[in-house]
Amino acid sequence: MLFPPLKLPAALLLSLLVLLAGCDNQEPATPSGKTGARESITVDFPATGAFTGAYIDFGDYEDDVTLEAIEKFETMVGKHQAIIASSSYWGEQKFPKKNMGLIIRHGSIPLIFWSPWDLPYEEGRPPDRFSLNNILAGKWDKYIDKWADEARAIDKPLLVSLGLEMNGQWFPWSGVHYGGGQPVSAPDQPARYAGPELFKQTYRYVVERVRARGAGKILWVFHANNFSVPATKWNALSQYYPGSDMVDILALSVYGKLFPDSRWISFEQAMDNGYKELCLLDTAKPLIVAEWGVGEFPKAGDKAAWFAQAFTAYKKKYPRVKAAVYWHERWQNKDETHSNLRVNSSPEALSAYRQAVADPYWLGSQQQR
Repeated sequence: MLFPPLKLPAALLLSLLVLLAGCDNQEPATPSGKTGARESITVDFPATGAFTGAYIDFGDYEDDVTLEAIEKFETMVGKHQAIIASSSYWGEQKFPKKNMGLIIRHGSIPLIFWSPWDLPYEEGRPPDRFSLNNILAGKWDKYIDKWADEARAIDKPLLVSLGLEMNGQWFPWSGVHYGGGQPVSAPDQPARYAGPELFKQTYRYVVERVRARGAGKILWVFHANNFSVPATKWNALSQYYPGSDMVDILALSVYGKLFPDSRWISFEQAMDNGYKELCLLDTAKPLIVAEWGVGEFPKAGDKAAWFAQAFTAYKKKYPRVKAAVYWHERWQNKDETHSNLRVNSSPEALSAYRQAVADPYWLGSQQQR
């Protein structure tokens, strides 16, 4: 039902207009820097269409990148991948130079999940030696500087997602581990809370330090989960946003059913709220889905249909999405059940994925723009 605009409260009308502007912006989205060192960034996201990409089950540390795995995946889905994702865990204390070179030579854009945690890299653990407090105290400056120097030597753009899914509760940099919803602002000021505030300070600290080393071709990704856990005001993804001067790309993780005991939800149910929240952070920056996928659970839902609906929704309902990176992995859970997100978890799922990604809307390289 439509309501006469003049009868809407002014604040509500303004909010609706901002929301529509934020989510329906289809202008060309090219990250740009503010310093001479960043003027040469050349990732130019398409005004129409979106890049396709993948994380391709690169091992327990998510960094065993091989050309064979990439080419096998591309042959299977029938399209070159514009973006290839992998991880760089702080516990490894090194920059993934070999992986970046391989991905770039393949003609893809690297997306690095730069995660400040230590062995055994298990979700649900509290902060370790790479705690936000230790980072801010300068205890890891030498590592950050070395990582930045090696990144600077890569003469191509790198997408770097620092501290992903911070609005969840499974990673040691999540706000729940740092005071959660404890207020840190006066009552008459915009709400700020201890956990998110510490994350923002740390994000800014790392980005500024890396930039100071001259690593100007890094495009910084603010990568939130689609649902905040816990779903409270203090833990909203917007509370963690470190500012548009620190962020080049907005990103979400968007998953359907992942485990046997979780419920089946549609792609749109998984996408809607997070997409709208992310759009409002900045109306001009590129927005990507840095991780997405769904498990194969035939008793709960039809994965092939889920794929078909998702690709349709990307194209028709979420115009600001300029890249979607599929999480192609299968793993065993602690109860010995399996979660199979691979696109070929069934012949039907693979057929649906291949058919959808064959649409020219989905670009396999920057050259296709």
